[in-house]
Amino acid sequence: AGMEGSGDASRAVADWRLAVWTLCSVLLPVLITAWCSFQRSRRQLLIRDIFRKSKHDWHYTDLFGQPSYCCVCAQHILRGAFCGCCGLRVSERCLKKADQRFLCKEIVMRGAGGAPSSMPHHWIRGNVPLCSCCMVCKQQCGTQPKLCDYRCVWCQHTVHDECMVDCLRTEDCTFGEFKDLIIPPYYLSTINQMRKEKRTSYEKVVPYCRKHWMPVIVLANTRSGNNMGETLLGEFKMLLNPVQVFDLSKIAPAKALQLCTLLPCNAVRVLVCGGDGTVGWVLDAIDEMKIKGQERYIPQVAILPLGTGNDLSNTLGWGAGYAGEVPVEQILRNVMEADGIKLDRWKVQVTNKGYYNLRKPKVFTMNNYFSIGPDALMALNFHAHREKTPSLFSSRIINKAVYFFYGTKDCLVQECKDLNKKVELELDGERIELPNLEGIIVLNIGYWGGGCRLWEGMGDEPYPLARHDDGLLEVVGVHGSFHCAQIQVKLANPVRLGQAHTVRLILKSSKMPMQVDGEPWAQGPCTVTITHKTRALMLYHSGEQTDDDDASSLSE
Repeated sequence: AGMEGSGDASRAVADWRLAVWTLCSVLLPVLITAWCSFQRSRRQLLIRDIFRKSKHDWHYTDLFGQPSYCCVCAQHILRGAFCGCCGLRVSERCLKKADQRFLCKEIVMRGAGGAPSSMPHHWIRGNVPLCSCCMVCKQQCGTQPKLCDYRCVWCQHTVHDECMVDCLRTEDCTFGEFKDLIIPPYYLSTINQMRKEKRTSYEKVVPYCRKHWMPVIVLANTRSGNNMGETLLGEFKMLLNPVQVFDLSKIAPAKALQLCTLLPCNAVRVLVCGGDGTVGWVLDAIDEMKIKGQERYIPQVAILPLGTGNDLSNTLGWGAGYAGEVPVEQILRNVMEADGIKLDRWKVQVTNKGYYNLRKPKVFTMNNYFSIGPDALMALNFHAHREKTPSLFSSRIINKAVYFFYGTKDCLVQECKDLNKKVELELDGERIELPNLEGIIVLNIGYWGGGCRLWEGMGDEPYPLARHDDGLLEVVGVHGSFHCAQIQVKLANPVRLGQAHTVRLILKSSKMPMQVDGEPWAQGPCTVTITHKTRALMLYHSGEQTDDDDASSLSE
């Protein structure tokens, strides 16, 4: 009995030990994971706190795109933080030291007495751009696998460690290749002082008085098309004064464009990074400047196409879509070299039918085109699905694939057939007899539908030239989605209905899809009137047309 009792006790002890070890084996990894998670969260909170209070534009990355070295400890780092304005790179543990030790780009020069007209270089050590050359010896910089050499955050010049002499540290910065586009910090400090003293004669302030100064303002929509806006914001801040670069998801164009009132009249250029909708948004804000009596400050507008269609960008020579293939430096060169042109803008008024209709007419501003029929139906279906699941529509290729799907579907269903029986069309007050159609498109620009020259068609028939600055609209009809597809690949011509200064379209019955510049809606019986509104000052770049040269010359 005694032996059996001792055996039971030893089994109980063994079972207890097994339970303890099992519990430890389960709890220990959980506790370690919880502790690591707590430490990670604490570290992230500290990093976010530094980011929030810092004057640097810090961003965190899990992997740098090129060999990088910490600007504090000089160790090679794979991940860490970088400043989107001055280009500093630092490891997590050195972030606080770097934030306290190094100054970022000054957007306004502080503590400068009088009216300064120059400023010294702002040198940052290490992580210089690949293939950069020393401004002293003209040899390549950044070739050694360590933290070495210097770069000026304003002029972008680089210097070897051994070539850096005291005179370079105090030498005046020239602002480099883009000096005619950059707003210098000393200029803004002088203007601020003059405004406090209620003086508005800026003509003698440097570089206001310089003949070729054409400061650029960058307005980027980080939500457009292929989501490249965030990257572009950082690259433009590196090359320009950060005060010139605005994120339209955080600040409205009307507010950003007030910077123009501090700059020379008729000299400012605005680069809009986004789709045609973003460009329309900016042009509306410029129209508001006219209403406020700021017409002499109105800028010229260039486009970096980030949207899906980009027909306006294509018409003005800026290309059908940007995917990072052109360096930001070349984009700024293109903006400097671009020529000024005018773009007609149109008022689209939609008045609902009915004796008891007390609602005000819907009013739109049109830059590109108005349409009723299959292409508006495709835009409406696309818009509805993008509203439900916006995360799926972050790629230009996916967006175009969805458009193709709805176009193919409409070829089979033909939801817009017999349009000619449902509408009446008047061009400059003259009634037009309509053939059998499914859609009518009113064009202001040369391109339509993501790169198709709709008015020209196959280019085998004589027709009046289409321009975007002649005060005339081109009106065409299409037989359906399949006919649209044939026109896009130059296998068919549109039904050319005419050109006019004023277009009036009456929808007599039923509900039809309509769109203005890609913004679609379903519309019941109404009268649509399109009249000239104003002209916008745009910039034309001659090197990015996607069609053949002959077709390009027709629209200009």
